[in-house]
Amino acid sequence: MRVDFYQLSRDPAESALALIAGKVAGNGERLLVVSADLGQRQRICQALWSAGPESFLASGFAGDGSEDRQPILISDAPEPANGARFMAIADGQWREGDEAFERTFFLFDESTLQHARDTWRALRGREGVEHYYWKQDGGRWVQAG
Repeated sequence: MRVDFYQLSRDPAESALALIAGKVAGNGERLLVVSADLGQRQRICQALWSAGPESFLASGFAGDGSEDRQPILISDAPEPANGARFMAIADGQWREGDEAFERTFFLFDESTLQHARDTWRALRGREGVEHYYWKQDGGRWVQAG
């Protein structure tokens, strides 16, 4: 399992997720986006659908039906009803599903920084887990040590 930690400092999770989701979908994969915050889930959906006139990212909400047809499913739980092998955690609160995802994108900001640090330490001790740390540098993401 690979976990990419994304420390948000400039852009909100919605903006970062549009970039991540575009890359995942562009590779023919499905994505599950998880957040406990209903308002954030709605903002994420809006950001995905309005990513651009030629690059909108189709998505839907868990519980609305036809979850299995959604390339990007937005949910409050780590249950990939769309068959996703990739998960993005948008609210900075670590959670895992019953089965490990191939790759998890863990987005956090200043308010969830300590939780992210604790999660990093906990995952560091687990076998079979690769983890990477990314931070915003101007308008781009750079891998940090």
